[in-house]
Amino acid sequence: VQLVESGGGSVQSGGSLRLSCEISGLSLRHYAIAWYRQAPGKEREGVSCIDGSRKTEHADSVKGRFAISRDNDKNMGYLQMDSLKPQDTAVYYCAAELARCSQLLTLSIFPGNWGRGTQVTVSS
Repeated sequence: VQLVESGGGSVQSGGSLRLSCEISGLSLRHYAIAWYRQAPGKEREGVSCIDGSRKTEHADSVKGRFAISRDNDKNMGYLQMDSLKPQDTAVYYCAAELARCSQLLTLSIFPGNWGRGTQVTVSS
């Protein structure tokens, strides 16, 4: 399994970014796709997740600002981030697992495969 994140960059507070996750090596249809982030000096945290039935879950810190989607035919996952805040600054990673979103977002199940991540920097 390979995951490649892209779409990060530097934006001002209030701006938007759309992250993409290209997933290869599995048939994505039944997998949950989750996005995580890790800021310097902090632990990795779950941000958003979409399961195989397209049900979504989000961390409280991003509810109402982030949206997650998927395209099974293209083996892609996406994270639309709006109203970005400086505290959203982090390296963002995606993962795909046969697990519940509640398990993935809390990292009670730790994904076995990670990409290199994409840097998101939000300035005030």
